[in-house]
Amino acid sequence: MQNQYCKVGSVKPMNNEEQSVALLEYLYQNFADKANNIKYANTRLGDFFESKAQKLEKLLNEL
Repeated sequence: MQNQYCKVGSVKPMNNEEQSVALLEYLYQNFADKANNIKYANTRLGDFFESKAQKLEKLLNEL
């Protein structure tokens, strides 16, 4: 068996613009839902999810 090496945190470029927009929209909706979830309300984790959603929204508006 050969050793397999992978880079932790490696990034794959998004070549297809339609797929990249769909992925960003999915991620935005996911973070927004988590930020609005009662379980995460008024917590640092909820604030983190909200900031991620805001960053993705800004990125989507630039496209």
